[in-house]
Formats: sequence, structure tokens, C-alpha cells
Amino acid sequence: MKKNIKRYIQTNILPYILQLFVRLIYFTNRKKFHYTTNIQNDKPIIVAMWHGDLLMQPLNYRAFRPNGDVKVIVSEHRDGETIRKIVEYLGVGALSGSSTRGGAKAMIGAIKALKNSTDVAITPDGPKGPIYSIADGIVVISQKTNTPVVPFSSIPSSYWQFRSWDKFIVPKPFGTIDFYVGEPICLQNLDMEDAKQIIKTKMMENQLTK
Repeated sequence: MKKNIKRYIQTNILPYILQLFVRLIYFTNRKKFHYTTNIQNDKPIIVAMWHGDLLMQPLNYRAFRPNGDVKVIVSEHRDGETIRKIVEYLGVGALSGSSTRGGAKAMIGAIKALKNSTDVAITPDGPKGPIYSIADGIVVISQKTNTPVVPFSSIPSSYWQFRSWDKFIVPKPFGTIDFYVGEPICLQNLDMEDAKQIIKTKMMENQLTK
């Protein structure tokens, strides 16, 4: 009974409260948007964001593509279910799977989504790191669908930082958040290691790394 109550709270009540908190942070901060103009609005993209910087990215995406359709790859465990419900409240769909669990299903789902003109969001160092690493999956998905990888990031003027492997960032209210959407990265005809290095370099350009 207690286990069922705990699960209900974690997968139903907690996501609703947390998405309200994310909205509170967003709306109480001054926002500066630094967006590329070199992306075709009628073509799908792969949104790349570091695991420690994912909190504000659903709203960053919504500001960049107000009418866009996007799905994020979420790990198949209980924490993943909580994350899935939070992002759904924020207007983002979910694909089950990760590099450590359900990877093949996630890759197939991502490829199908992109071919149906749905954007796909990936944390290439998630769900367990190491921090700022690039898993093979994002390269494979990009090359199989000929879809560019686009770095998304945010830098808050003040924040809390967890002592977790990903150094997870939570912006504080009433500051300023700089939101970034970088230039699209084409990975066609690159080998795996070169492609991963290019993604990492581009993703680190506008990233808080303290």
C-alpha cells in the first residue's frame, strides 16, 4: 500500500508540482534569446542538450519553435516516468529508451519520428554520464535520417547546482537567463569519433561548466 502511494506521488503529483516550478523560474527571469536563423522551420532537427542543463530546455524549444512537435528520449525506469510526465506538461512528447536501457527501441522510435517531421531531443551524456560525453546514438540517428544536430543550452545569472554526476543546474528566480540555439551540425560522411568530437565542441560553446 505504502509503495503504491509513493509511486502515485512520484509519477502523478510530483511532476505537476515540478513543472509549475519550472514555469515559475522561466516567467520570473529576464530572458535573452540567442537563436540561429540558419534552420529551416519545415525540416526536423535533433535537439542536443547536456543532461545537467535540461531543466529549461522544453521552454527554450517552445520559444524557438512555438508550433513545433518534439519528442525527447527518456530512460525506461521510474525516474524516467517522472521526467516524461514533467516534459509532457511543458508541451514535449517522449520516446522510451536510453543508452543504458531500451536503446534499440529509442533509436528506432527517434528515426521514425524524424522521418515523420517530428523533432527529437537527446541528452548525449545521459542518463548516467560521464558528463559532457557523446554517446554513439545521436550520431547514428543523425546520419541515418540526414538530420542536423542543433545544440540547445541556457546560462542563468544565478543558480543552484547539484552535487550529481551531471552538475545539474536549477536557475534561481528573478535573475536573467540567456537561451541559446546554435548552428545546425551536419554529420554526413563523418566517421563516428570525428562526428562525436564536433558535436561536443559545438555544444560546449555556450555552456555553463562550473
